[in-house]
Amino acid sequence: MLNTAVINMDTPRTADLLLKLRNLMKGCKYYPEPIHAYLVPTTDSHNSEYPAECDQRREFISKFTGSRGDVVITDTHACLWTDARYFLQASHEMDSNWTLMKEGLPSTPSQKSWLVQNLPPCSNVGVDAKVISYSVWKDFQSELQLYGHKLVSVDANLIDIIWVDRPLPSKNPIAPLELKYSGKTIGDKMKDVRIHMENMHATILVLSALDEIAWLLNLRGSDIICNPVFFSYVVIAPNSVTVLLNLSKVTSEIKDHFKKEAEDLNLEIAPYENIIDVMTKTFENFTDGFVWLSKDVNCLLASVVPSHRLKTSVTPPAFMKLVKNDVEIQGMKNAHIKDGVAICCYYAWLENAIKTKTVTELSGAKKLEEFRKQQIDFVYPSFETISGFGHHGSIIHYRANKTTDVPITSDALYLCDSGGQYKDGTTDVTRTFHFGTPTEFEKDCYTRVLKGQLKVARMVFPSKIKGNCIDSFARQFLWEVGLDYGHGTGHGVGAYMNVHEPPIGMSYRPFPDDPGLEPGMFLSNEPGYYEEGKFGIRIEDVVLVVPYKPINTSSNCQYLTFETVTWAPKMTKLIKTDMLTKQEIAQLNAYHQKCRDILGPAMEQQNQQEAKEWLWKETEPIASIN
Repeated sequence: MLNTAVINMDTPRTADLLLKLRNLMKGCKYYPEPIHAYLVPTTDSHNSEYPAECDQRREFISKFTGSRGDVVITDTHACLWTDARYFLQASHEMDSNWTLMKEGLPSTPSQKSWLVQNLPPCSNVGVDAKVISYSVWKDFQSELQLYGHKLVSVDANLIDIIWVDRPLPSKNPIAPLELKYSGKTIGDKMKDVRIHMENMHATILVLSALDEIAWLLNLRGSDIICNPVFFSYVVIAPNSVTVLLNLSKVTSEIKDHFKKEAEDLNLEIAPYENIIDVMTKTFENFTDGFVWLSKDVNCLLASVVPSHRLKTSVTPPAFMKLVKNDVEIQGMKNAHIKDGVAICCYYAWLENAIKTKTVTELSGAKKLEEFRKQQIDFVYPSFETISGFGHHGSIIHYRANKTTDVPITSDALYLCDSGGQYKDGTTDVTRTFHFGTPTEFEKDCYTRVLKGQLKVARMVFPSKIKGNCIDSFARQFLWEVGLDYGHGTGHGVGAYMNVHEPPIGMSYRPFPDDPGLEPGMFLSNEPGYYEEGKFGIRIEDVVLVVPYKPINTSSNCQYLTFETVTWAPKMTKLIKTDMLTKQEIAQLNAYHQKCRDILGPAMEQQNQQEAKEWLWKETEPIASIN
């Protein structure tokens, strides 16, 4: 899955908003001195990749909707930094009051360098300490101090003050995740967490990442769209566990869940807003040992920990949840079978529907969700569907809206990236189809993307190798003709959890906290190619890391490979067969046969005859001509 975007040709003007913000910066009401630059990060108080509507401050002030981007505003400039995935999107969404800073280009300075070059002497750079991570704060602070500037914490978030119709936080319920889906109780998970704490000489552990908390507590929510998380903190002390959340969401069902799965943990529930008081009281009660927080914890929480006790690094649940247990693995496989049925139902319906009526990007996405809703244990989408026809497919993170929505026809390529949250797993699949006659260039590009995807799917590699080392293999066949794509090849995938699960992934950019691949991890495998203004191609499966036995058994090193768990045809009409090797043809034919073997019985059980006939049509074996 790649993050989605709305391309809005009628972007609201931001001049009035910037004027109001700049007046606050000069006014000395929320900081005793004028603020010369104000930082607006994308993240919320939990460093979430996808903030809730109430926390989308960067989007509110800039109108840029992508998931990656940070803003710096001075008295004369409003700048947004984002990476290559979003250059086209940002240029569409932002108005003339803004300057796009293209990260990754040699000519683009970093935010820190730009501030140093453009600020007057002895400037104050303000930020809300609740929405900037401790590690980023330290990085900015040290750089600015070298040049006589100060990074200062502003008493209130200035964006919130000018955001008059800011949405309220979600009141959505929280629900326990049964053991038949989680595979491990809270108590058993906590034992493993405490072992990690002992190894790090940590007496207290504070968890702030929402996905880590939901995983640890075997709870799921929906405070952030498409992400089964809820606003919360957890403070783990030697003799207690304190869970801080919205008390109105604490039902008898949740209390019974805690009693059943965490009876011996002395688990207490406290109001979400009491986190500082709970942390302070815990430090006072336990004066020895380190206090362990994530390095991505917000700066305000880190600031209340005595400096000599503060330890910041990746917290245990972040690594633990990467390696799925046997129940989670089987659940993920089951979810992908159900999802494969829904995908085939959609494409079988779509291919016929566009011949007799108008189906648009939006109505198509809605129909796909309807097919998913027919599957057992479906909860909601795992992200907002990317349904891009023709040149919209070239916008990597496109999401249709009423302004941009166009019919899907047989005249161009159609790229659809979608996924589902099921109680037994999370899915993420992209397929690119052409229901008419593709050009030779489109077929060439599709085949090169497919060859890279097949290459990754059959990779054999040593245990603990980092995904960064695999990324180039997916690009090999595109690079041969001077083509490439501006996103990573894969990301970690949660189990009924966030569809993007760091810190693992496959990308040209290294993941600094990547622990290395090991059995039980799920990742996406999604190379692509995008011809600006014309078409986009992406092929995505979810893969499971599994053991591999090499021919040479003399090595003491464990070897691994990938097992694909996504089942949906790859359009053979788009393939230039003479570009495939015998190995690739055999691999693709074997995959398509498994699609029949695995999805066929499920379709029969659900009486989806049209989908089954379409599946058989799309999975006819390719004959080798080499």
